Amino acid sequence: MGQTIVEKIAQAHMVEGPNRPVQAGDFLSLRPKHVMTHDNTSAVLSKFRALGLGRVHDPHQPVFALDHDIQNTSQENLAKYQKIEAFAREQGIDFYPAGAGIGHQLLCEQGYVTPGSLVVASDSHSNMYGALGALGTPVVRTDAAAIWACGEFWWSIPRTVQVVLEGALRPGVTGKDVIIALCGLYSQGEVLNAALEFSGPGLAHLSMDARMSIANMSTEWGALAAWFPCDAVTIGYLRKRRAILAQRGIERFTEAELQGWEAAPPTPDPDAGYAARIELDLGEVTPHVSGPDTVFVTEPLATIAARRVRVHKAYLLSCVNGRTEDLEQAAAVLAGRKVAPGVTLYLAAASREVEEAARASGVWQTLLDAGAVALPPGCGACIGLGAGLLEPGEVGISATNRNFKGRMGSREAQTYLASPAVVAASAAAGYICAPESWPKVALRRRWTELVPAGGVAERVEILPGFPVRLVGRVLFLPQDNLNTDRIYGKDYTYRELPREEMARVVMANYDPTFAERARGGDVVVGGFNFGTGSSREQAVTALQAKGIPCVIAASFSQTYLRNAFNNGFLCLEVPAFVRRLREHFAAAVAAGERTVIPGDEVAIEFTTSTLTYRGETFAFPALGSVPQSLVIAGGVENLVRHKLATR
Repeated sequence: MGQTIVEKIAQAHMVEGPNRPVQAGDFLSLRPKHVMTHDNTSAVLSKFRALGLGRVHDPHQPVFALDHDIQNTSQENLAKYQKIEAFAREQGIDFYPAGAGIGHQLLCEQGYVTPGSLVVASDSHSNMYGALGALGTPVVRTDAAAIWACGEFWWSIPRTVQVVLEGALRPGVTGKDVIIALCGLYSQGEVLNAALEFSGPGLAHLSMDARMSIANMSTEWGALAAWFPCDAVTIGYLRKRRAILAQRGIERFTEAELQGWEAAPPTPDPDAGYAARIELDLGEVTPHVSGPDTVFVTEPLATIAARRVRVHKAYLLSCVNGRTEDLEQAAAVLAGRKVAPGVTLYLAAASREVEEAARASGVWQTLLDAGAVALPPGCGACIGLGAGLLEPGEVGISATNRNFKGRMGSREAQTYLASPAVVAASAAAGYICAPESWPKVALRRRWTELVPAGGVAERVEILPGFPVRLVGRVLFLPQDNLNTDRIYGKDYTYRELPREEMARVVMANYDPTFAERARGGDVVVGGFNFGTGSSREQAVTALQAKGIPCVIAASFSQTYLRNAFNNGFLCLEVPAFVRRLREHFAAAVAAGERTVIPGDEVAIEFTTSTLTYRGETFAFPALGSVPQSLVIAGGVENLVRHKLATR
């Protein structure tokens, strides 16, 4: 079986991993081309300093872009920004100050992202880099500090879902409509923690801006990466960007490299193994709206327009829809019109360059003439910072990528997501509507489950200090989507508690009896998407404090998984085992039992990558040298220190 493009790009950037073609489930140590941090650079810097280092490993890897809280002119925030800029200057790191634009947009337009490269960021919308044929995926702050320190980070290759696009978008339908429609059509975790590989004849009809919107918001769909092939659209964009950068004396890639990508673009193997396939006819997509308060509730605009949902605020901004094409679409709707009384329309470009281009073309002035309130290029209201936040009882229509409750202001407000054209039309009308009428069209769900051909399980070499076998009593927590607040409550998150106290309050928000019933050496078994929610590390370290050596789950939140191994904590994905426990203990689960303790043990064999329970054996992805090293060292910070000390 051949490799998917994600597997091939990961292989090309591998520092440490299996001595064979890599595949989904493998743990690797990777060296990315770039790592972007934004306002969180300050937090990453603190982690980096804690390693006792004075210089970054490779100053060409990091890129700093201040984009989140740029409207905050307090002395505290300005001092933070000055500290970041001073560190960048001291280290020789590329730095983009507040007002230059949103980091993801800057990495793409400034030439840092190229086909076949691996580019990461300490931000969830790193998926956007896949629009340019790169592998873009998020990392957490600890990972970013590790990359600064030694140039590499660990990654577990996700399964890949192939998305085949057919047909062409009808006039007035955008990439944003495509991704909103997909989020609603496949809303049951089908692509959670997967990589998406887009293909098919429909790609030729998607502009680069449309691809960026789809790749960007694939994050909200649940994906860890979203890759588009390098084709004529990609080469055209890169050639244009190279010419613009050359005028400023900047060369991020050469003409020879560009010709190489054009002649031999990165591609998956013809016999690549995919977990599933989604097929979508772009010609069937009509304008869609998601919400309120979730991206997974979507409906065709024709349906919601009939309800005349009143809006108070509208937003044309963000890294998903703040580009030239987006602003042009909105301006075409608002030309010669005014924003409705009682509605405020907020406007911010994704970068200063985009804003300058919109000013030069007259698009910016058209939007201002319609009554838009201009804001500086940055994240702003999309992340609940700066001007224009929603007040209690208000309704917002936004061309951003997230709309969970409280994201853009009050938790008593409601937020809908739509394309820039729909946002503009709604702002002018005062209620959610389209620039033109659309028929009600039902999209077809076309999902095919695929089973990649599996190879023979290999024996895993166990490093000194890593257990060959682990046996523990089962603690079955059957709830899916068990979030980090349930594991370790917010009332304790910002308090420095001793480990004994952390052990006493772990799982208190989920099952108040857990701490007294659990004991050291027990193995926690959870459901699907274990550890979803906030990125608090105590949801890992509190279980460690309790003496839990391992969590087995049907699947994990990727952030939880990263935090676990970054703290030297074992996590194993074994969905078949979890399903079997649900069968064994169906009565207890139906009765609402939060923690089922049957009294028997599970035996985990790491050399064969299997676990045994009640005479039945289940396989899990092999833990090779990379995750073993993290566990042996007690986490990534200790591992980085060890690597630096032995160089």
